[in-house]
Amino acid sequence: MSRAPSFALEPSTPTADRSRGEWLLLCMLSLGLLAQLTWQQRHALAANPVLRPALEATCAALHCNLPAWQEPTAFTMLSRDVIAPPDHPGVLRVQASFRNDARWPQAWPALVLSLTDINGHSLGTRRFQPEDYLGRTPHAAQLAPNQATQIAFDIVEPAPNVVAFDFRFE
Repeated sequence: MSRAPSFALEPSTPTADRSRGEWLLLCMLSLGLLAQLTWQQRHALAANPVLRPALEATCAALHCNLPAWQEPTAFTMLSRDVIAPPDHPGVLRVQASFRNDARWPQAWPALVLSLTDINGHSLGTRRFQPEDYLGRTPHAAQLAPNQATQIAFDIVEPAPNVVAFDFRFE
């Protein structure tokens, strides 16, 4: 009676089980790597409007925090004004109202204010962070979609001949 060589025999169950275990381990390692990459890239992924709804649902289920949506171009300026109050010489009163036209809530934007003289020469530009123009009064951390708001704050007049101003959101 002749026997087949050992390499020609059917694989036994322990080899098949080991092969399944290796695949399972490989799948688990791949999922772990994917989770790490997703965590490291969460800010970039959260800024993607296509992925944002799925990430919000995932974070709601996992009780994690998704970075706030940032789209400065979605803030619409409704009104703005810079005036020199007659009872406060050397002070300019900055007033503005704007709306969040983004699809998601956004953090308060940075506001860049530029002042120019009658000849169009820049007298100064300053970037105001939310804490600069909101002051110490409590405010919501984010502006909801379509939410409008008003701000007002005082600055030192850089020169007596300020005639023009420009606002920009960042």
